[in-house]
Amino acid sequence: MVEQVFDVAIVGGGPSGTTCAALLAKKGHSVLLIEKEKFPRYHIGESTVPGILPVLEELGIVEEMAQHAFVIKRGITLVWGKDRKPWDVNFADAGPLTGPYDHAFQVVRSEFDSILLTNARRSGVAVLEETSVVDFLFEQGRCCGLKYVQGQNGMQSTVRARFIVDASGQNTLLARKYDLLEWDEGLKNVAIWAYYQGGKALDGYAAGNILVENMQDGWLWLIPLHDGTQSIGLVMPAGHTGGRQALEQKFQDMIASSVETRRLLASAQRASNYRTARDWSYKSKTFYGSGFLLTGDAAGFVDPLFSTGVFLALRGGSLASATIDRLFKEPEKEAELLARYEKSYRDFFDVVISFVHFFYDASKTKESYWEKAQELIDPIQQMTIRQDFIRLISGQAGIVDVMKLDWSEEVQV
Repeated sequence: MVEQVFDVAIVGGGPSGTTCAALLAKKGHSVLLIEKEKFPRYHIGESTVPGILPVLEELGIVEEMAQHAFVIKRGITLVWGKDRKPWDVNFADAGPLTGPYDHAFQVVRSEFDSILLTNARRSGVAVLEETSVVDFLFEQGRCCGLKYVQGQNGMQSTVRARFIVDASGQNTLLARKYDLLEWDEGLKNVAIWAYYQGGKALDGYAAGNILVENMQDGWLWLIPLHDGTQSIGLVMPAGHTGGRQALEQKFQDMIASSVETRRLLASAQRASNYRTARDWSYKSKTFYGSGFLLTGDAAGFVDPLFSTGVFLALRGGSLASATIDRLFKEPEKEAELLARYEKSYRDFFDVVISFVHFFYDASKTKESYWEKAQELIDPIQQMTIRQDFIRLISGQAGIVDVMKLDWSEEVQV
């Protein structure tokens, strides 16, 4: 077989991989994207934040998203903190520095991810589904390609590329290969969820909000979806759970002892089986190496409390594409460019992790959460504490595109 050659080979067809692939193809680069599953495929992570909207514009799919009729998410409703009365966070109240991004979407991920994958194909990306990466190629310490197998009994093929992107999600292929994962010992949680139909929505402007309700041993989410179902989930410390049956019973007991979640589900029926996952936050010790970088969940996974997963994937994929495009033009600056990529990505990632740790103490007043957000992202107090809180959890104070910054600022490599 003739060896294939591309400018970029990307592992993973989720939001991060497809975003990076489409944007690189739009810039004229040849791109191969390898995805192990056949789309559409199920995935959790249905609630997004306004920080994804600039990337949707960059991808050229804003109109397609609007036509798809996903539920418009204008904020978050929280039952959290010392006062148990529900309180709303409206994205539109973030202030003048955030631009016109006052909403996000509640998405069925099989549909949303298929939109992104189709857009990558339309942009000129060569896509291989039902294809597994089995190894990476290195020459003189530089990643220069990979080996893959299509289907169950396919022949092994080799592709060479000028640059490799690991967007393999929580498989984190390169990070696991080189033992790079660092686990957050304070955020080892487990999630269980199911889908209900026939429930109620929140009232008025908050109808499309995600509801997040803190409980004694964890927290519940409720997400309204455009197919008429609601995604209901429980996140709790992994140490508090027994077997699968005990976890399912805990889920039912938590809903029964809740206030807002129980109210909205009073007339609802469960319409699916239960699903479970480990929600163990982690990050890679490094987000890049010679000839490759990591993005999305392959770089790190953040606790789902503030729905930042899809944001990190899209913004990380966008920043990765800008980084790779520039290092192709200025190969002598590859080390500096990759260091800038990691610094921007890691800085916001670490802020979110720090804030999640603080927020998990549900004994505080909501104003103390706002003050902490300002301390993390706005120490010179350009905005109010409430605005800074909204900017942080909406992703609008997120990853900085360091490819567009003043290059007089040096980054330590």
